[in-house]
Amino acid sequence: MAYYFLFPEKDTTIYSHPDRKKMNAGHDELLEVLKERGTTDTLLYPTRTLISFKNEEIQNTIKDIIGSSKFNDGTTQVNLNLTSANPQNLISTLNLNIYAVSESWDEGSGRYSNLPTGSNGASWKFRNNTTVAHGWQSSSGQFASDTTGSISSLLTQGGGTWYTSSSLYVTQQFLVGESLDINVDVTSIVKKHSASLFASQTYPTGIINNGFLIKKPENVENNVSHSFGELQYFSTDTHTIHPPKLIFKWDDSDHQYQGLAEQEGELNVSLYRNKQEYNQNDESKFRIHIRDKYPVRQFVSSSNYLNVGYFTTSSFFSIRDAYTEQEVIPFDTSFTKLSADSDGMFFKLNMKGLQPERYYRVLFKHINKDGTVVYDNDYYFKVVR
Repeated sequence: MAYYFLFPEKDTTIYSHPDRKKMNAGHDELLEVLKERGTTDTLLYPTRTLISFKNEEIQNTIKDIIGSSKFNDGTTQVNLNLTSANPQNLISTLNLNIYAVSESWDEGSGRYSNLPTGSNGASWKFRNNTTVAHGWQSSSGQFASDTTGSISSLLTQGGGTWYTSSSLYVTQQFLVGESLDINVDVTSIVKKHSASLFASQTYPTGIINNGFLIKKPENVENNVSHSFGELQYFSTDTHTIHPPKLIFKWDDSDHQYQGLAEQEGELNVSLYRNKQEYNQNDESKFRIHIRDKYPVRQFVSSSNYLNVGYFTTSSFFSIRDAYTEQEVIPFDTSFTKLSADSDGMFFKLNMKGLQPERYYRVLFKHINKDGTVVYDNDYYFKVVR
């Protein structure tokens, strides 16, 4: 349970292209961070992505699932994760900036391909719709402390507003050959959201949760003659298994049995108390039975199958999608450690953080004097609604 996923409440792409500056794309399956060439000129116009997660779900995760004290003790981490869909024309090194948004916005139900284009949600020019027509604050407007909304003087003002404080934005760099998935630590931003949600703190101690804005650096956006590559990511409206996620990670392990751990030799490892099917609201404990594959011969009055065995404290679990082999929860030396008690090894998993109607597979990693062994014995379970 040391990984927990939240899925977005809303997301959209906003376009600075003159033909689409009032267009809403809130129900598109893809989010775009790219540049479009003008219809009547040769300029390249940037896009940006907005994404937000529910206040109630963030509060519940921090208070009831992780615990407020654990969340604030400096060991919990929160990552924003988006899966890359169709990158094109990328340069050798690419940076993306992720900011905390400083104004509220509406998702809308428009799509890029709609004719006429939808305008009932956030666009480059407006943060709600073209009827109420609340524009994004511009450089000529009145900003809250340490916020901005920047764009080249060659392009239409707009494109969101965001905080500029160093604790309220992060950068992810992509190098040649690396995955183009966004997976960036946004703990400092979520803690500011938390301070506002739980204690009504205002800037700079806390900020209202208006979500995140993803954009290329300003010098790249303002270069209207070069694209620097096109990035697309699956949105919350995707028909795939790759919606954006806010990933909460913390260490919930407790292992006081290192002295009894199997330090060498081959082991038989099996998963028990596995129901094979779990409701998405279940919080389950998976038990792991461990014994020597070749036990020492001795005269005893009970079966060695009943003996309790232990991995070392350097043991971890991983969860994969059983069909795609996607690593949903990786072996993480900080956040997926196995626990131990008098009945043996175990780990907890909150099913609500996994997508329902999918099969998953459990793997274990054990490190001892003999080295590292991964146990993949086809242990499956399904999450249902």
